[in-house]
Amino acid sequence: MARPVKHDGGLYKRTGSKVWWMRYRDKDGNRQRESTLTEDWGEAQKCLRERLQARDNNTLPALRRGQDLTFGEWADFYLENFSRPPFRAQKTHEINERALKHLRGMFENTKLANVNADDIETYLRRRLKQRVQVKAKIGFVQKGILKATTVHQELRVVRRMLNVAVRKKFLFANPCAGVEFPARVEGLFRPHYVTWSEQQKIEFSAPEYLRNVIRIITETGLRIYKELTPMKKDQLDLENRTVWIPDSKTPSGIAEVPLTDIAADAFRRQLALSGPGPYLFPSDVTADGYQKTFKTVWHATLRRAGVRR
Repeated sequence: MARPVKHDGGLYKRTGSKVWWMRYRDKDGNRQRESTLTEDWGEAQKCLRERLQARDNNTLPALRRGQDLTFGEWADFYLENFSRPPFRAQKTHEINERALKHLRGMFENTKLANVNADDIETYLRRRLKQRVQVKAKIGFVQKGILKATTVHQELRVVRRMLNVAVRKKFLFANPCAGVEFPARVEGLFRPHYVTWSEQQKIEFSAPEYLRNVIRIITETGLRIYKELTPMKKDQLDLENRTVWIPDSKTPSGIAEVPLTDIAADAFRRQLALSGPGPYLFPSDVTADGYQKTFKTVWHATLRRAGVRR
């Protein structure tokens, strides 16, 4: 009969070393010895507890692989498997690539398990002091200080990336949970909900095609740049008051959307404005394309209407 194991795991120091080592048994009962990479007894105990919990949850192999992964390797894996279409929109993928290009400068060769909240906050403070660089014929030209919203977007990207690492059991916890953004971000995640009276002011000050856009999205809830602007005329069925959405951000968004009287009237007016081309909102730049943005006319309309952004 086998002798019962007295302890589940323990810490010890090797001769001539100040670093704590841990020993424990894996799921098969084999003894494992690893360095905790710290001289602090409390941190070493935490590392041992994480190993024992991962063993009990049957996620120890993944956690140990995560110890060997570098930030750069995981960023490559994330961009290839969790960022590209159809998993994410192409625009989201480009944002992720741009943010991770800057993050790699500090964390490229850092072990994924060694990235902590203090390091991320240090990176954010450093980025908030940097200037915008624009590529010109003479090289890169420095402009004004980076906006806090731009840097906060990089924090959101790294948070999403590390959340995936936690779900895949490469990390025990996301270090971004302990990060406090070191600047005030004006207006972020605080949308201005337009009242009915404000909408009427905006519609009165808007050109006719933008007035149609406003009425359509408020009545149907369509995503403006993903579902509405690329819309072709053959997607409309005004007789049955429906519009077909063939491509959306989510699978449930691919559907036939019913139209209210106001939305159907706005679509009918836009059909009269759209001309002979296939698109409902034709581009004013290319003859065979569609409108890519309404930002300029939207801001000008808000200014004329006296409604804050």
